[in-house]
Amino acid sequence: MQDTLTITITPELKAALLEITQTEGISADSLVGKAIEDYIFTHKFRAFRSYLMQKNETVYTDEEIFEIIS
Repeated sequence: MQDTLTITITPELKAALLEITQTEGISADSLVGKAIEDYIFTHKFRAFRSYLMQKNETVYTDEEIFEIIS
């Protein structure tokens, strides 16, 4: 099941979005949905890395975090 989300963007952002979707042959819905998925993944990844660094008092690289979660 899918839901609808209405957003407001600047004319410049809309033009850039349309350019990319036309160039890559994908829909704006697909591109925006993928962008949101990527943002959520990055947010969760950074939160997890922050949690581990605080818990273990150690600095982790992105690669080390990927190894931990893989």
